[in-house]
Amino acid sequence: MIEELKKVLEKHQDVRDDLSREDLITKAVENKDAIVTPNGALATWTPSNSTGRSPKDTYIVRNPESELNIDWTSPNNIGLNPQTFALIYEDALKTIQSKKTIFTTTRVIGADAKYALPVKTISDKALNQVFIDNMFRPVPEDIQKSIFADQEFQLIALPNDELDKDRYKGLVRDLPNGETSGLCVVVDFDKRIGIVFGSKYQGSMKKLMFTVMNYLLPFNGVLPLHCSANEGKDKDSALLLGLSGTGKTTLSADPNRALLGDDEHGWSDNGIFNFENGCYAKMIDMERKNEPEIWDAVMHNADYKKHGAIIENAMMYPNGEIDFFDTRYTPNSRASYPLEFLNNIKPESTAGHPKTILFLTADAYGVLPPVSKLTKEQAMLWFLMGYTSKLAGTETGVTEPQATFSRFFGQPFMPCNPNIYADMLGAKMDEHNTNVFLINTGWSGGSYGTGSRIKLKYTRAMVDAALNGELDKVEYVKDELFHVNVPTTCPNVPTEMLLPINTWEDKQAYKTTAENLAKKFSENYDKAYSKQDIDAAIIAQCPGK
Repeated sequence: MIEELKKVLEKHQDVRDDLSREDLITKAVENKDAIVTPNGALATWTPSNSTGRSPKDTYIVRNPESELNIDWTSPNNIGLNPQTFALIYEDALKTIQSKKTIFTTTRVIGADAKYALPVKTISDKALNQVFIDNMFRPVPEDIQKSIFADQEFQLIALPNDELDKDRYKGLVRDLPNGETSGLCVVVDFDKRIGIVFGSKYQGSMKKLMFTVMNYLLPFNGVLPLHCSANEGKDKDSALLLGLSGTGKTTLSADPNRALLGDDEHGWSDNGIFNFENGCYAKMIDMERKNEPEIWDAVMHNADYKKHGAIIENAMMYPNGEIDFFDTRYTPNSRASYPLEFLNNIKPESTAGHPKTILFLTADAYGVLPPVSKLTKEQAMLWFLMGYTSKLAGTETGVTEPQATFSRFFGQPFMPCNPNIYADMLGAKMDEHNTNVFLINTGWSGGSYGTGSRIKLKYTRAMVDAALNGELDKVEYVKDELFHVNVPTTCPNVPTEMLLPINTWEDKQAYKTTAENLAKKFSENYDKAYSKQDIDAAIIAQCPGK
């Protein structure tokens, strides 16, 4: 299949290969893919069906070579038969042929040259290639050291074109109105091809390729993790895993620790490495006083040809002013920018084995301890569950906190069978004597609406104590309901708040709420993993079991 693509590109009248960043930005503006903001960044807007990922239109080709490695019971692993993929690929090639100009870039994913995956991105939109330049890494001089050196992946991005709805009737998703969806994001792991049809959301390209990495790496001894990572002055590295709203970006931006990256990393025999070259930050409610690093990365003044940060789907007024608090277009406004736009980073984006891992959860029920230490089996269980909660009012119909479970804190992008990831975590914890802590950045003193959000200064104090080893020196008590170990003291944190029941005025209400949440854990475990091969010692650590 890849040979067919090469022939199409060779015959095309105007293929621009690996233009400079400045030329790509210039073309994006000339072609009206984006407009220039007063500070020099690029701004773009997408149709309503492309303001975020479209999980129901995201597919994995179900090939005999790889299908046994994939957990098809996961709701995000939607299989597509190879014959349908062949049709989509055929249409992608015809679409490429029809375009006046095609832009290609060759980059890699993975800061450790040994595991760098070469990716060739083909698109008719220069703005897509600016995004790729922001997010993927330059090809290293020693790329031949990579285990993937001769396995280049082809990523075809055709954001303005859709599938023929008549041709694909019954082959892809039907919309609620009965029409066939024209949007498709599909990956074939075995043929090393990804195709984005009809999605202008830039994150579709990023997440497709990180799903590829999360599939390939475990079979090469590397644990992929949806996490941020930083390194202390003593070269001690840490990983922070957490879903949206848990504080992952805020807590990983530590003035005393250099940032490796904020979203995707691998843990190999060499240590940890960032997949990316940049950040794709949520911009909703963004203001400089709260997130100065991100604000300055996006909003600094520069000639637009030198800037290249892309602001996606934020409200802009006719005078050029951007309002990040206006959610009328979408609450998922984003900005992509290179890591080098940040100050406190480690340019190599690699570090040694993590001394500490933090699982972040924003428990809106207010019943989880603000900090607890996990044994290996407990860590594997909480890794499998990936718990946080939605707040009342954040979505239509959500009137009280709702438990949310996303396996490995990144369910849509972790395609392999769950025991593959969980077993690797346990083995690496043992091998490198890594501590894992659960940090609750959510509520204390009651559930959302009654209690209050745990103050950031206390959360930072707990994170600091976990990272600097102070929590290795204190005593712990076992929380028998949630199966976690709670410190009896923590520097710079009020002792009474460490056990949640102490902060609730109504003790019976605490017990009822805690038991209800534990029941949700048990029910979700049974739904997600009852047919999986999970060790009994791990199952025993599930709340409610």
